[in-house]
Formats: sequence, C-alpha cells, structure tokens
Amino acid sequence: MGKKRARVGRALIWLFVIGALLAGVNQYSVHQGQGSWAPQLALDLEGGTQIMLAPLTEEGAQVSTEQLNQAVGIIRQRVNASGISEAEVTTQGGQNIVVSIPGVPDDATRERLQASAQMEFRPVLTVQPAGDGQQSPETELPDDGELLDEDGNPIDLEELLSEDPEGEGTEGEGTEGEEPGSAVMNATDTEPSDEPTDEGETPTGDPESTEEPAEEQEPTDGSDTAWITEELAEEFMAFTCDQVDRSVPLPSDRAVVTCSTDGTMKYILGPVEVWGADISNADVGQASTPQGVPTGEWAVNLEFNSNGTAGFRGVTERITNLEEPRNQFAVVLDNTVLIAPASNAVITNGQAQITGNFSQEGAQTLADQLKFGALPIGFQVQSEETISPRLGESQLQAGLIAGLIGLLLVVVYSLFQYRALGLVTVLSLLIAAALTYLVITFLSSTQGYRLSLAGVTGLMVAIGITADSFIVYFERIRDELRDGKTLINAVDSGWKRALRTIVASDVISLLAAVVLYMLAVGNVQGFAFTLGVTTVIDLVIVALFTHPVVQLLARTKFFGGGHPLSGLDPHALGAVYRGRAKFRQPVESGKQSRSGKEAVRRQTIAERKLAATKERDS
Repeated sequence: MGKKRARVGRALIWLFVIGALLAGVNQYSVHQGQGSWAPQLALDLEGGTQIMLAPLTEEGAQVSTEQLNQAVGIIRQRVNASGISEAEVTTQGGQNIVVSIPGVPDDATRERLQASAQMEFRPVLTVQPAGDGQQSPETELPDDGELLDEDGNPIDLEELLSEDPEGEGTEGEGTEGEEPGSAVMNATDTEPSDEPTDEGETPTGDPESTEEPAEEQEPTDGSDTAWITEELAEEFMAFTCDQVDRSVPLPSDRAVVTCSTDGTMKYILGPVEVWGADISNADVGQASTPQGVPTGEWAVNLEFNSNGTAGFRGVTERITNLEEPRNQFAVVLDNTVLIAPASNAVITNGQAQITGNFSQEGAQTLADQLKFGALPIGFQVQSEETISPRLGESQLQAGLIAGLIGLLLVVVYSLFQYRALGLVTVLSLLIAAALTYLVITFLSSTQGYRLSLAGVTGLMVAIGITADSFIVYFERIRDELRDGKTLINAVDSGWKRALRTIVASDVISLLAAVVLYMLAVGNVQGFAFTLGVTTVIDLVIVALFTHPVVQLLARTKFFGGGHPLSGLDPHALGAVYRGRAKFRQPVESGKQSRSGKEAVRRQTIAERKLAATKERDS
C-alpha cells in the first residue's frame, strides 16, 4: 500500500515539475523581452508582410519551372526553418516568388530573404588583406600598362601570387567562431593525398625573372594562374570591399574579384566548379581524427549529391598539393566569400568535413548557410507591402467558441454518465488545456511558432482524443467491478488493460499527425503539429494525473464504498458475479429499484437461465 501511494505521489510531482519548467522557461523569455504569455498568430489571423522576389538572370535568359520550384522549397526552409511559423511561399507568373510572412519580419528574416543569390564553390587564386577598405590614391596604372604599388614601384604578378603575404591569413571570417587562416577541409574517411598532381601545377616562376608571361596563354583548369591577366590584377589591387555588388550574379565561367563576407580579405577566384545546389546535406558534429578519435572541436559535415561528388573529387585532386593559397576552395554566397578552407585530402566519396576553431553556434550558422543557401538562381527584393488578415479576430473567436461548446458538451456527458467520477474528466481536461497553452506559448516565444485557424482546429480535435482516453479507462474500471472485484483492485487491473488501448489509439493519431506534417505544407502542417502535440499531452495527463487521482479516490469512503453518486456503484453497474460459480440473486420484487433493474438488465445469459430455472421450480 505504501509503495502504491509513493508511485501516485511521484506521478503527480512529475506533472507539477513539467508544468513548472514550461512556465519558468516561458517567464524567462518574457523577462528577456523575447517572449509573450500570448501565442503569436499566423498570417490568416494577424496579417503580415508580403515580399516579392524577382530572379536575377543574364539578359535574355529564362527561369525554368524546375529552378523556380527548387527555389521555392529552399526559401520556404529559410523563412520557416522551424517548420511551424505558417509562412507562405508561392510563385507568381512563372517568374517571381511571393513570400508572405506573419507580422513584421525581423532583420534576420529579411537577411535570409535578401541573401538569396546562388551558392558557388570556386578555387582561390590569390588573396590579400582588404586593408582599411579605402582605395589608395597612389595605386595607379601608368600609360605604359605597368602596375605600380602605393609607393610607385612596379608590381610583379609573381609577387602578387605569393602565398599568404605578411602572414595575415588566407580565409575570411564569415562565420562567428572561426579564426583567419584556420579553416581546413578534410575527407571523412580518406587519408591526405601524398602523390603530386600535375594538373593545375602552373609554376609561379622566379620573381627575379624579367621574362614576361605570355599574354595569349589559355588557362588549363580552374586553379591556373593564367586566369589572372594584367587587367584583372589591376582591378584586384584597386578593388575595395565596399565595391561588392550583390545584386548582379558573378560570371560563372571566368575569374572574378570579390571580398570575404566580413570585408577583411579580398580574393581572386577561379570559375565555378561546384554549385551549392549540389549539397545534399550539411550538419554539425564533433571533429575526429582519421582513426575516429574525437578531438573536441566543432566541425561542419558536408554531403554532396552525385554531381557534386564528381566535381568535388576533381577539384580536391588538383588543389590538395598546391601551394597556399591555391590549395583553398572558396564558398561564395551573395557574391562574397563565406569561407575558404584549405584542402588537405582528396575527397572521393562526396563527404567532407570543415574544421577551424568553430564555436558550436558558429558551426551551426555555417551549416545552415551551406544547407539553405544553395538556390539554383539568384533573387532580389522587388516589392514589399503589408497585407491584412484573411480571416481575422472574429473567425478566431468563432473557433474558440466552437471549442468551448465542444468542451462543455464533453463535461456534461461525463457528469451524466460517470457522475462524481466525471469531475476527474473535467480536471484532467483543464490541466491538459493549461499544459497545451504553456507548450504553445513556449514554442511561440522560442521557436517562432504561430497559431493559425488550422492549428486551433487541431486543438479542438484533441478534446475528443482526450475524452476518448478517459472513457476507455473508466469503462474498463466498471467492467472490473462487474466481475466482482473491489474498487482498488478494479482501478489497478483496469488501468493495465486500458493503457494498452489508450497507447495504441494515441500512437496511431501521432503517426497520422507526423505523416501529415512531413507531407503537407502551410496551414495543414499547423493542424498536424497541434494534433501531434496534444496527442502527446494526452498520454502525459492520463498517466501522470488521471490514473493517480482515481487511485487516490478509490481509497476514500465515498468512491470506495460505492456511493450511488460516485459513478462506481456495483449495484448500479450490475455487479452480480461473486466468485467462482457464485452469483448474487437478482432482485425479484415486482417494484424494483433503479439499481435492481440495472442489475437484471446486465445479467449474463447463464444468470438469466439460472433465474428462469428457479422460477419454474418455484
């Protein structure tokens, strides 16, 4: 008996702890100014902002349906990363993309939308610190075409291509948590290549040589320094990072000049060799040695599709043994270098790992940029306007009123059918509603969740799911009482049998919600999400509140004694079974009480035959 009471106490304490944690976390979000005790509303109830994106293409080029559909999917992931914020992304006129965002988009969301240029992987040809970001007035090109530095001395292209000038590092700092020059690209299961590669090994030559490079020389590969013409070198020396134009995509078939995302380094990059669309996945994990021993550092794991695997293998075979900085492979997003890790291994299986003094947050940011930045085409914001809610507050109130009516009907039925035991149903529904509200507001504050009318519908459906669990449990207890068991034993054995049915029913509902959430988009996802959340809460409430409370009530005189108003009166339930082959004699008076009539009505076939035989004999 003592153990049972201890289990009941632990269950109620766990329920209290869960509720207190949800309330505490939400209160902390409110205190920090990032949350609210009221859930945020979705586009159909609150309205929001509509942003139109126009594709950036070369003159005369057309956007294909496949490119547009792929871009829609990626942009939807960007603005709706949690999957539950009810943003809508659609196409318009076969060219533009319309993004409808609930409320007023924050700066981070605007940046994700505006950072819509395609991602590219380009080999690094040379890199220098960007300086103070201002063009030096002394850097000029005389009439004879000779390039001079800021002191008026001639600049040799071979010196321009020397590795890591002044030891300033070779990578940008586009991701928080990384240090310049520290990012390295490793193969996940391949040792670094020690074999020299002939491909792309264009000698840098002797800086003292007076021999001029052949102007007509054609580049042999993406890492060939022949891409750097005198005109490109002049542009590179005069280039400042404030000149980066993000609105026009860089040409993909030739070398370009650009800067790191943070504006600290400037690069000459070769043509595009792998597209960001060829990244199939990017995630964060702990770095490890080739032997599988964890190093304790954070790393970004990249996985390419078949096209990306082939292209990445060819590039790493060529650049792995080149001198710095030509052993680097730059990731270009929005015409700037996000990161330029050095390759120390030939990657043949399309699975690479980027390491480099990342913090966990910095690694996750980079992984998200690599995963969600791979648009097949670039876009620019064409227009932005405020839109009104399609349904509004009146429809929300109507939905809530419908839910309250449904809840009231469930309460009335429970009290009529189960009398005082129905109060347990009422309390359970109230606690389930409170727990659901805490979960919704917590997700709204921390994960950007927004409640739509479809989500409200999912909450109303949950009332029926929760009530069904109570009915299964209470009816099982009544069945055990009809078999002649005491109330305490009936509660325990009835729970064991009812739990299997409740779990099976809720698991089916949860699987349906998960499948619907994965296959649907928009409002249907909102319905599936709230249905899944409330189904899990139903299991928590039945296990941690309903059953423990019924166990406590079974020990009271009112319920344990079978009071007619308790809903657990054995006489009213027709509990005629009294042991092996022993039955209670049915009431035989002409005027039977209500409980006696109920007992006769609930007799088994064997009991009725026995009663009929006794009547004939008498």
